[in-house]
Amino acid sequence: MNAISPSISLTAIPNIPLIQPHDDLAAILLAAAHGAGFALQTGDILVITSKIVSKAEGRIIRLADVTPSADAHHYAELTGKDPRLVEVILRESKSVSRTASNGAIIVEHRLGFICANAGIDQSNLEGGDERVLLLPHNPDESAARLRQQIHALSGVEVAIVISDSQGRPFRMGNIGVAIGATGVPGLLDLRGQTDLFGRTLKISMQGYGDLISSAAQLLSGEGAEGLPVVVLRGLNIPTPHGTAADLNRPAHQDLYR
Repeated sequence: MNAISPSISLTAIPNIPLIQPHDDLAAILLAAAHGAGFALQTGDILVITSKIVSKAEGRIIRLADVTPSADAHHYAELTGKDPRLVEVILRESKSVSRTASNGAIIVEHRLGFICANAGIDQSNLEGGDERVLLLPHNPDESAARLRQQIHALSGVEVAIVISDSQGRPFRMGNIGVAIGATGVPGLLDLRGQTDLFGRTLKISMQGYGDLISSAAQLLSGEGAEGLPVVVLRGLNIPTPHGTAADLNRPAHQDLYR
């Protein structure tokens, strides 16, 4: 008898409205799934773009309210960016790593990872160029809170991954990365397991949250798709679970910082 090949499914939840500050995101997601005839199941993984989480949390800054510092003016001259935008980038960062030829400011985000422009975004944001959207204040806590709220409303126990789109210094193109997670491993340590020939794995660690985020981004996209929530079903989620913060590489191991 042939073994059944493992498989997973990815389903984007349609008709999610434009999220506004203080919206009940859990209720909105459940209503959209119900309207689409899609019933969430225990064991599903909801991959939610950071943008709608940030909007619900009111993480919107009006540039008219920002006064640039001397450092902001300095980096604005180097990159050609609006000094007010640069000021917001610096406020969301621990330090500046470098500036890139395309005008990006590469920083160590206050959440501990390296990224361009502190993850600040203006795409798909109402109000034009005078408003910017920050990443969620604490994405791991946001994921845990959403998980609890969905369980309270539906009785279903899902995992949550909050995703963002980031580039890499050694490869072209953006990929989905996990910046918040609960109910799944962020980083899956495979050391101690064996390969096909019985050799012990000594250094293998899998960016589990990032793999989930990138799979979902094939559907959610980055432009006008309007599909900020993707349900991944059928994955045998390993333990122990963790957070997206587990994916942050310690500074002493970072060859590109």
